[in-house]
Amino acid sequence: MATERIVPARRRMRPATMFQLVAAIAVAVFALFPLLWLFTGGFKTQTEASTGAFWPSHPTLDNFVFIFTQVPFLRYLLNSFFVSAIVTVVALFFHSMAAYALARLRFRGRDTVFMLVFATLLVTAPVILVPLFVVVRELHMLNNYAGLIVPALFNAFGIFLLRQYYITIPKELEEAAIVDGCGYWRVYWNMILPLSRPILAALTVFFFLANWNAFVWPLIVLADDKYFTVQVGLQLLQDQVTVGGGANWSYLLAGSTLTALPTMILFFFLQRRLVESIKTSGLKG
Repeated sequence: MATERIVPARRRMRPATMFQLVAAIAVAVFALFPLLWLFTGGFKTQTEASTGAFWPSHPTLDNFVFIFTQVPFLRYLLNSFFVSAIVTVVALFFHSMAAYALARLRFRGRDTVFMLVFATLLVTAPVILVPLFVVVRELHMLNNYAGLIVPALFNAFGIFLLRQYYITIPKELEEAAIVDGCGYWRVYWNMILPLSRPILAALTVFFFLANWNAFVWPLIVLADDKYFTVQVGLQLLQDQVTVGGGANWSYLLAGSTLTALPTMILFFFLQRRLVESIKTSGLKG
């Protein structure tokens, strides 16, 4: 006798769940539409870009050819990548050491030092812009890579976030390593850093984006176009392609597409680590 196949009843979606799904899709569409419009705009002709056509009827690469041949845009991209990568790597290395010391080591004045570091988060960038420029000028770091890299290395947010993450790591792991003969440096290098991959990936995104999108500071400290970053290069591109009071939007959209693409790729590869860091880095004191 053949057995009947039992088909499980299909669960109906609750109205509240359906509303949340529709709302999430709507938010995603609103978030992705400007990016899609930007990326397609680089392949439009000047006429299509001026009229606001969403999709190019005759896609062309002439806009990208122009910004690479008539403007040293590749140089701007490489400058931004070099500065952003150096600042990110060096800052994460020193920030992780400082955060480990503030989270694990016992020394007089530790909490005071942490509060002073944390207090710098309350100082906005415009407040220290002029004093920082004077310091950079006196150190002869104007108009070179050092003027872009050195002032950007210290970031209290990175030290704070790493310290809060290290507090969540069980002390038993560190104590076991010390019993086995490891010093603080080996504990930091062989145990703390490997366990810090999620939060370090998240800070990589934050630091890289902050330096990649920097505009005001590079504009102040740089005068030679061979050191210009991509954001300053976009401004120069706008000045160059503006004719008769109107800008050639197809060139600007192509340049903006190339500017946004590296950050999108970085976020795509590190988004899982970013979510993990948000879930695991508590605010324990």
